[in-house]
Amino acid sequence: MKNLKDILYQVAIQEVFGLTNIEVNAVVFDSRKVSKNDVFVAQKGVTVDGHLYIDKAIELGASAIVCEDFPKVKKEGITYVKVADANTALAILAANFYDNPSQKLPLVGVTGTNGKTTIASLLYQLFKKAGYKVGLLSTVKILVDEDEFKATHTTPDSITINSYLDKMIDAGVDYCFMEVSSHGIHQKRTEGLTFAGGIFTNLSHDHLDYHETFAEYRNVKKSFFDFLPKSAFALTNIDDKNGGFMLQNTKAKKYSYATKTIADYKAKILEKQFSGSLLKINDTEVWTKLIGGFNAYNLLAIYATAELLGLEKLEILTIVSQLENVSGRFEYVISDENVTAIVDYAHTPDALKNVLETINDIRTGNETLITVVGCGGDRDKTKRPKMAHIASQLSNQAIFTSDNPRTENPQTILDEMEEGVAAENYKKTISILDRKQAIKTACKFSKNGDIILIAGKGHENYQEVNGVRSHFNDLEEVTHCFNQLKNN
Repeated sequence: MKNLKDILYQVAIQEVFGLTNIEVNAVVFDSRKVSKNDVFVAQKGVTVDGHLYIDKAIELGASAIVCEDFPKVKKEGITYVKVADANTALAILAANFYDNPSQKLPLVGVTGTNGKTTIASLLYQLFKKAGYKVGLLSTVKILVDEDEFKATHTTPDSITINSYLDKMIDAGVDYCFMEVSSHGIHQKRTEGLTFAGGIFTNLSHDHLDYHETFAEYRNVKKSFFDFLPKSAFALTNIDDKNGGFMLQNTKAKKYSYATKTIADYKAKILEKQFSGSLLKINDTEVWTKLIGGFNAYNLLAIYATAELLGLEKLEILTIVSQLENVSGRFEYVISDENVTAIVDYAHTPDALKNVLETINDIRTGNETLITVVGCGGDRDKTKRPKMAHIASQLSNQAIFTSDNPRTENPQTILDEMEEGVAAENYKKTISILDRKQAIKTACKFSKNGDIILIAGKGHENYQEVNGVRSHFNDLEEVTHCFNQLKNN
């Protein structure tokens, strides 16, 4: 248990009703999870206002309420704390409740549209191979050194973040790498955390259903760097047109990486094939199993981060040559008929373009490139025609299909995708609602030497239709199709 007065430290309090010198059991923002002597934080969410559940929280045993608006009737024996922003208050309360674990180990945040998961996961791999105990907070999974936990959000809520960081401290973890999403920043989930470093990957079209304008999306990302402390480093992809903008107001020490312009850390691709790439990082050549220009940026970011955190150059390069692809990121399987199927999480126009350009850069041109792609439901609709245009433009055959339609009509999503297909590309596109059937069709269309790209879901092991999740994994499906064709 903790003293309420202690965990309110640095919270911007406007008014207090009741006693703050009381013992509390936990900090909770979901009224359904409240138990005796908890602090309930009433947040004004996107769809639900926590203030409506204050009475329910008290009924379940909450002894203190943190809120933006006091209820009309305040109950005796309950402490009410009024704050300007409940999201920020929750983050600070959570950090204080767990004794500010982010101050006890180097925590590095990775933000940007694409590459967050790859960079954070590869940093985990690199530091593990260097002999350290490492933590990871990512879209794919949460790792407390060797112990794995399921991830539900790119950036979890403040209580979850701090509870896992606390577990990492108990486990003796030396470093933690964390994906920082625009949603997480905007909803103040990272407030109260002390970062040792921040990495900016790139910025392109995504999440405009939430942020409404690209400028707002960009500015939210920038705010992460604005609040980094002087003791931290801020590492940016200076080739991205927003790379310099991200670091304009940061107090942190500034560093840059690039493949095209002058930067502190530079890379050049010397050779490329599906089995890997030969890179020149600054003045040293290194072979890596990762391919593509986008991965050259990712590897530069992890190389720079490792060096900024104190690892030796030769050790870093040696480990870089051993790193494996992250699950669902350019993962591939080759059939007995020599058809290469690539599964990638590319779910934004820029990411899809990068993957297709990488494939086209390596292939001889004699193969057929078949792309299976969809767009998620209840998400940014404006990227649908763009994704379809890119897939049809850069592939020999494009198959549009479902990708977590959620509560939307899958056919409506496909119709909106098809609007982006140019007249000259229309004949090389087909739409198949069922994703399993779309993958099966791609396999049947393919012949010796061909390439199939299955984009959008990557590591995900589910398909969400009408709010119901069923098991589905792209790599499993295409492997099954290859086996079926072999046996027929």
